[in-house]
Amino acid sequence: MPAPARDTIFALSSGRPPAAIGVIRISGPRAGDALNSLMGRLPEPRRAALARVHDPASGEVLDEALALWFPGPNSETGEDIAELQLHGGRAVIAGVLGALGRIDGLRPAEAGEFTRRAFENGRLDLTAVEGLADLIGAETEAQRRQAYRQLKGLLGQRAETWRKRLIQALALVEARIDFSDEADVPEGLVAPALKIVRELRDEIAEVLAGAGRGERLREGLVVAIAGPPNAGKSTLLNRIARREAAIVSPVPGTTRDVIEVHLDLDGYPVTLLDTAGIRDSTDPVEQEGVRRARARAAEADLVLWVEEAEDQGARSGAKVVSPCKAGEGVTWIIRNKIDLLAPVKNEQRNEVTSDNTFIVLYLSAITGFGIQNLVSRLSDFAKSYFGAESAILTRERHKKALFLAKKALERALVGGDNSAEEIVAEELRAASQELGRLTGRVDVEDFLDVIFRDFCIGK
Repeated sequence: MPAPARDTIFALSSGRPPAAIGVIRISGPRAGDALNSLMGRLPEPRRAALARVHDPASGEVLDEALALWFPGPNSETGEDIAELQLHGGRAVIAGVLGALGRIDGLRPAEAGEFTRRAFENGRLDLTAVEGLADLIGAETEAQRRQAYRQLKGLLGQRAETWRKRLIQALALVEARIDFSDEADVPEGLVAPALKIVRELRDEIAEVLAGAGRGERLREGLVVAIAGPPNAGKSTLLNRIARREAAIVSPVPGTTRDVIEVHLDLDGYPVTLLDTAGIRDSTDPVEQEGVRRARARAAEADLVLWVEEAEDQGARSGAKVVSPCKAGEGVTWIIRNKIDLLAPVKNEQRNEVTSDNTFIVLYLSAITGFGIQNLVSRLSDFAKSYFGAESAILTRERHKKALFLAKKALERALVGGDNSAEEIVAEELRAASQELGRLTGRVDVEDFLDVIFRDFCIGK
């Protein structure tokens, strides 16, 4: 029995009006009928045509636009697609959307529905869908590069290659199991299969070793500015951000909550946090601010511990560990208010180890002295942290699927060592299923809604 025809969907796919151009997309079995109703004809496939757009009910001309026609299955969604490139005024967009809504069989698209149809029709695998979502949300050059590589199959193609090699190994093992009594079936089928399994396990383990970088790049490097009250933390945040993001006051305890500023440092995303001054206090509100400051700093990738500089470099050479030392991160000591000290060659005060694990920087947040040096070092830290190339794994889901696939491969190798060919075959099937979940080939309905809900309407 043939599957029931799907609804034809439509939506504004460009930005919010008013704009120079407004793009409306239509996808589904009645896309061609809708275009015919609006402009009286279908353009030649994949060639733009200028046409007047009419309201089918009244015959009134709504706009003059470019129309494109993409017959399925060779379209973005795998269905018939029509596209109208209109003038981007509110009234024009509202008029055309209203006319489409009055055509039988058409309805407004839900968030991510165009992309979901592309996935369901095999035009995109699930990793490419996630790459597309990340590309739309990318704010820095590094995020854009990573998202684009994911969209073009960085992970999906590799997972599919792994799956094909798994099928090859599984075929060898099952041939040995099913036809072991046949004279023309060689006995040495399992050994080459296990060789493939070992190679796959090692390749997947190598990818998993850098699993955190890709996901971190999507979210951004977190840098917390912490320290005692009145050390100049908020002034430093404003100086780096180049705007008045935080309130600056000589009154201790002014900053109570954590203030976040998102930066683009040489193409890398950085979230800068200004935290409450850390001290003992009887004020319950300030106590909560200090608690939050310690918690956020402990989770940060880098802590800038800000304190007032001392004359003549009294602490020079002393390694200071802040009370907010990040659990997995790094702490730099920032000696602020150098402008209040006697004139010295301040550039020579900075203390930096060759591996950048211990850094003491002298600066003045109020005058700007030393700020460019700090920003430059932050950029270098971000570049080193994320690496030169985009990571393959960009989501927790990817890491989990590959981890389970690797575990199945390891169990298969144990079964091979014990000559348990049935166990080897079963574990190879389990590993193949995990790779299928990664690309969306099998058993993914439980999290599809979660993935597509973050897409905008019209995409």
